[in-house]
Amino acid sequence: MTIMAEAQIELTEGCRIPVLLSNGDGWHMAEVLSKKEINGKPLYYIHFDDYNKRLDEWVPEERMDLTRMEQPKKDVKTPKKESFTSKLANGSRPASPVENGSSTSGMLGLGGGGFSPAPSPLPPGAGGGMGGGMNKKNSLNNRKRKLEDDSHRFPPPCKASVEPNPSFSIELKTDSQDGGLMPRQTGSMVAHHDDVVTRMKNIELIEIGKWRIRPWYFSPYPQVLTSNAILYLCEYCLKYVKSSKCLERHLAKCLHRHPPGNEIYRKTNISFFEIDGRKNKVYAQNLCLLAKLFLDHKTLYYDTDPFLFYVMCEQDVRGYHMVGFFSKEKESTEDYNVACILTLPPYQRKGYGKLLIEFSYELSKVECKTGSPEKPLSDLGLLSYRSYWSQTILEILLNMKPNEQGERPAITINELSERTSIKKEDVVSTLQHLNLINYYKGQYIITLSAEQIEAHNRAMSKRGVRIDPKCLHWQSKDWSRRGKW
Repeated sequence: MTIMAEAQIELTEGCRIPVLLSNGDGWHMAEVLSKKEINGKPLYYIHFDDYNKRLDEWVPEERMDLTRMEQPKKDVKTPKKESFTSKLANGSRPASPVENGSSTSGMLGLGGGGFSPAPSPLPPGAGGGMGGGMNKKNSLNNRKRKLEDDSHRFPPPCKASVEPNPSFSIELKTDSQDGGLMPRQTGSMVAHHDDVVTRMKNIELIEIGKWRIRPWYFSPYPQVLTSNAILYLCEYCLKYVKSSKCLERHLAKCLHRHPPGNEIYRKTNISFFEIDGRKNKVYAQNLCLLAKLFLDHKTLYYDTDPFLFYVMCEQDVRGYHMVGFFSKEKESTEDYNVACILTLPPYQRKGYGKLLIEFSYELSKVECKTGSPEKPLSDLGLLSYRSYWSQTILEILLNMKPNEQGERPAITINELSERTSIKKEDVVSTLQHLNLINYYKGQYIITLSAEQIEAHNRAMSKRGVRIDPKCLHWQSKDWSRRGKW
């Protein structure tokens, strides 16, 4: 008993300790972030090492191995910086005051209770790293250097026609301007300060329509409402209230049965609504607060004016029920066609994520542009986009036919990009991720094995719902010519 009492005293914030996983599948190291008492019994909010924050939870001491607890590590003192004069004496220049600039667009949220943007770290590498961290001049220089370094990736093809007997192959022609571009890892998605408040989920449950959903992350709803067991949301206007009785009274007088804005797509029971962040500011802010419960890599800001929101709904006799949404900037200098994308948890793993992505590229086709989502993508977002890019590109490659002379079909990166509206960098990264590009006798060819073709056909057979371009009634606007959004 004495040992347990001592262990309880020492178990403080910052301690690391093995915790039994909720499914009972072994122990995993976790960090203690906070402590509270319910009916005299201590509970600890923990974060599992190398696991996503959506798995963080409150656990009792019974699920902890107190004998293997590690005390918090003391902060290492930072070395003294060289003085300005000593730097000059050593022949080095002083550091530029603008080193870590970060963009200020992206996910937007309610002013009251929101939090400020934080500068994002330098990109750790490919595959959805953090964006920002370079000023424009350095970014341009680095991109030029990247083009020079990658220029060897796609040299001009030779006239070799011997095939290395793959199941399917296509000659990959190269454009002089392609240069083997890699995806750029900057964008308006920036990480917020990982402080004690924002690291912890502040809402236990939300009720929206017929669903009760357990949130994954922190969202800055008013603090008065976060102390309640359940946060109630109107599924039509997304207004948040404190009790089921308040929600009942609100629904009795709520005039909405669908999102505000224009319905620009409808087929069977699927509809898309376009919402202007300036004209429907309250709805857009409520939508962003809801989305933040399930997106950790976004920072909330105050102004929704520069953004358009596209909400996908399922229709029935009671009205239109939100399935997911994506937002995009009205004017994007980087040709981003998605700023933020989310499918609500009850509708995930049903193909709706790919449907949202497909719709965003259909809008890009109408605009006659190529587009790309802002980086970094969340873990689930990256999986969805890679899957969509792979299926879309493979669908085009497999439908290509040999020419009249019987030679294998040829295509360029530019042609793939133009036909799909997927940006060239994403096309290249997808081909490399699938390991389809091979160099054979002086030319690049795309080879597909029988297993890859079979896996692609299986995946496509599961995509029951697709976007029908004929059902899209939408015209792009030139926002740069408008004095006001």
